[in-house]
Amino acid sequence: MDPGPTPPPHDVVFLLDVDNTLLDNDAVIEDLRQHLLAAVGRECQIEYWRLFEQLRRELGYADYLGALQRYRQEHPRDPQILGVSLFLLRCPFIDRLYPRALDVIAALRRQAPVVILTDGDAVFQPYKVERSGLWAAVSGEVLIYIHKERVLDDVERRYPARHYVMVDDKLRILTAIKSVWGKRVTTVFVRQGHYATDQAALDEYPPADVTIDRIADLLDHVGSFGRPAGN
Repeated sequence: MDPGPTPPPHDVVFLLDVDNTLLDNDAVIEDLRQHLLAAVGRECQIEYWRLFEQLRRELGYADYLGALQRYRQEHPRDPQILGVSLFLLRCPFIDRLYPRALDVIAALRRQAPVVILTDGDAVFQPYKVERSGLWAAVSGEVLIYIHKERVLDDVERRYPARHYVMVDDKLRILTAIKSVWGKRVTTVFVRQGHYATDQAALDEYPPADVTIDRIADLLDHVGSFGRPAGN
């Protein structure tokens, strides 16, 4: 949908990732893993994750419900998998938010607009954002793409700003965004989740402008944002 005329630019816009940045998605996956083990058994659990990774390679993003549908297509006589979809839809995502994640959003919004900028499918990812309370916390300012680092022109059009602050748990994403926006963006790397602790992956990319150990630490930096990074 055409977003209409470009609004006047803000001085700063904060862009926040979701999975393993505001919400502990590793814990959600572990919850699902344990439920699959109890509901369908070890072999079926392994089969689900094989299909999940296969689908992620094809689509470029995680599709939990899509993997369930593919499992169902390959095992049409297994009714237990239907309960797994209900488990995902009933998951209390708000309980998986990192400590003080909502406080961080509130503090940032007192300074400048805050936008959720994340990757994912068109059904489960927005559902997760809404059910976790994040959608309401940013008053519906939510963008979900397949590869957000490839559509920064669309982000700029919808939320024009003289400067951006991008908060993410993946150095690969932050590096890609930095390569496009340069000094117009301050990149903030949150060392949470399995991507942020994979040393081999970390060694592939330069450090972000700011590195914090947990999203709550962003509260100590709120007042320092808005100025172009020096590199």
